[in-house]
Amino acid sequence: MNAGESYKVLVLGDSNVGKTCLMHRFCDETYYDTYISTIGVDYKQKIIQLDEKPVKLQIWDTAGQERFRTLTTAYYRGAMGILLVYDVTNLDSFDHLTYWLKNIQENAAPDVIKVLAGNKCDNETVRAVDKADGEKIAECYDMPFFEVSCKMDINVEEAFQALAKMIKERSQYSGAFGLRDETPREKCSPLFEKAFAESTRKCSSC
Repeated sequence: MNAGESYKVLVLGDSNVGKTCLMHRFCDETYYDTYISTIGVDYKQKIIQLDEKPVKLQIWDTAGQERFRTLTTAYYRGAMGILLVYDVTNLDSFDHLTYWLKNIQENAAPDVIKVLAGNKCDNETVRAVDKADGEKIAECYDMPFFEVSCKMDINVEEAFQALAKMIKERSQYSGAFGLRDETPREKCSPLFEKAFAESTRKCSSC
């Protein structure tokens, strides 16, 4: 099946939040129980149907480990959508969203589409981040929010489909990515704005 359109999508977030697992679950419908840290960048693609038309998603998994963060900036070029991932069992990965949002703001196109995903939602016994906290930061930055699970295949397809649908709607509206900034103004509390402003300094020594 030939795809008429192609969307470049990045999967971003800290190391070990499950970015590679999300890619494999979505693209290959498989789950790997053994964790292997991604070295550099991994790439997969999948053709999906949007409005009964084929669209190719080119999905880039950029490693979230600090020593690789300088490599990720080059891969923002041409990105139309970003799946920003944290681990609901790891509070640090949630706190570091301020770093990733700042990095996206500085390097991605101003109209790039973002979707927030809280991974490992099946692991309730060791949950460290409430669902309500994910909903708040998603609302703050006008991002759709999904709690997902690679292991149990919860909301993985839905998260990528939502991202692709929003990319299509934005491209139809603005014609091309990176040319116009239609991003709504943030509705963040002063406390979160302060944390966002300090994120680069805080995370540089993480």
